Amino acid sequence: MEEIVIDGSILEGGGQILRVSTALSAVTGKSLKIFNIRAKRSPSGLRMQHITAIRAVATLVDGKVEGLNVGSKEILFKPTKIKSGKFRFDVGTAGSITLVLQALTPVTAYAPDEVFVEIKGGTNNQWAPPVEYFENIFLPVLKLMGFEGSISILRRGFYPKGGGIIRARFNPVAYLRPLNIDKVSNILRLWGLAYSCRLPNHIPERMAKTAKKILADAGYGDVDIKIDSIQKDNPRCSLDPGCGIILIAELEGDLRIGADSLGEIGKPAEKVAEEAALSLIQQLEAKASVDYHLADQLIVWISLAKGTSKFYTSKLTLHTLTSIEICKQILGSKFTVEGELNKPARIICEGIGWENKFL
Repeated sequence: MEEIVIDGSILEGGGQILRVSTALSAVTGKSLKIFNIRAKRSPSGLRMQHITAIRAVATLVDGKVEGLNVGSKEILFKPTKIKSGKFRFDVGTAGSITLVLQALTPVTAYAPDEVFVEIKGGTNNQWAPPVEYFENIFLPVLKLMGFEGSISILRRGFYPKGGGIIRARFNPVAYLRPLNIDKVSNILRLWGLAYSCRLPNHIPERMAKTAKKILADAGYGDVDIKIDSIQKDNPRCSLDPGCGIILIAELEGDLRIGADSLGEIGKPAEKVAEEAALSLIQQLEAKASVDYHLADQLIVWISLAKGTSKFYTSKLTLHTLTSIEICKQILGSKFTVEGELNKPARIICEGIGWENKFL
């Protein structure tokens, strides 16, 4: 069996290399060795959320993994066959549920039948997309490629205890269609969600009010921001207090651009809202069809798709370039990147047209 060897210290040198590599190993059936895991992070090596992501992928493909422990800097991953059915995973900490889903979902696209998962961990984390982003931006764009899924939050989970629970369902595809979202799209609707758990109601209300004002001052009026303030007697309430906001611009062609910010101790509600609002404005003014968080998540999908994909993103990040490099090494997909790091860029990919052998 062909073995892929990946240096985990290349480019951004973080957990994304693990997620992309194990997902593609599982889809293609190629054995995988990763060394120098998270060499550019402190602490380096595997953390619990990475272990859960790798274990989840391994479970889905009856895979064997060596080196799967906290702090490990090298793993061997050997997949066998992709399964469908119902699965449960627990990060064990407040580690991000969406980062686990990032590794898992490309594999479910090539399963024999529907895949149902329940995952326990953090639903809203620093340095990771919130579950609301996955539900309202990521999945709708994947639907354009033929992949359909749904997700629901049973309970929120914030740092430090986590304990959030989601359930998701994913439908496999015969193959993935290419994405062609290179053109500038008009804004159809601006909306958002300001959420909190175990905090006074005025906190999400202040976030919503501030975000609306900033967007209106920039010429983006008529923004519908819902308030979701949950207290401890609600079964959806997190174990720890927490709050945040996500803002979404719906564009023509079923496209969406998002920006979010998470509350933390000592950060005023107004500052949380300001971060998200200014980020959304900056991306809309770049006339992009894909926000910079979505860009790096789409690389795996357009690499596997049949045909040529292209999109224009608001900012070319090191995460996106890292995903591109891993996909080139494992799949042999071909990319053209027109743009500079941290500036708007156009990404073109010749996908390999990977087909689901079960369908």
